[in-house]
Amino acid sequence: MQVFTKIISLFIVLSITLPLFGQIKSGVILYERKTNLLKKYKTAESQRWLRGEKTKIDRFNLHFTPEKSIFLPDESTIPSKADWATSKNTVYQDFNKGERINIYNLFGDKKVVKDDLIKRTWKITERKRFIAGYECRRAIWYKNDTTRIYAWYTDEILPSTGPETFNGLPGTILGLATEDGGVVYFAKKVEKNNNEVDELVSDLKIKKTYTEEELKTELKMKGKSNPWMNRIIDYLFEW
Repeated sequence: MQVFTKIISLFIVLSITLPLFGQIKSGVILYERKTNLLKKYKTAESQRWLRGEKTKIDRFNLHFTPEKSIFLPDESTIPSKADWATSKNTVYQDFNKGERINIYNLFGDKKVVKDDLIKRTWKITERKRFIAGYECRRAIWYKNDTTRIYAWYTDEILPSTGPETFNGLPGTILGLATEDGGVVYFAKKVEKNNNEVDELVSDLKIKKTYTEEELKTELKMKGKSNPWMNRIIDYLFEW
């Protein structure tokens, strides 16, 4: 009986620990973001500015280690007539310090936010799907009373990170979507490596920084005469 009990105990331990050895701890993920411009810009005036563009695709690379990640626009993204219509943020997350750095490109002027990591309350569901060859579980974040964000994460990739400022799930987010499908991120490729996130951060040459509230206040002050400024701020900080 004791031998049988030991065998069962060993089986349980192995079933728990073996998947951990297969986890990817550092690497880079290529994401493709598809934005439905007609859902994002609903007024007749803004749609005239789109010049017939209905969707826009942008690409990003997420470099990660267990302690840090950096989300960078991919320079190979194909130029579009509607380049102004979507943001291409750079986001650095330091999980040990609980800090993040966001770099926003605002009309050609870079604004840098240094603030705490954004904490979200997730509802994890039983729904699953495969993304980039990894089994992912769906989680939901209730952004407000009318908006839900869906995330698909895998525990086969260790860091609790994802596109933009997202984190807080037991694994890496490979898919992200607004409830109406207006903006969707999907991982296209995952590569294991021992990349140095710190080197990529040092290349950013950060000087002046704001907290998120400080930057919002400055933009609102400068945009008092611009009826579009509140909408621009909402788009800038939508994630």
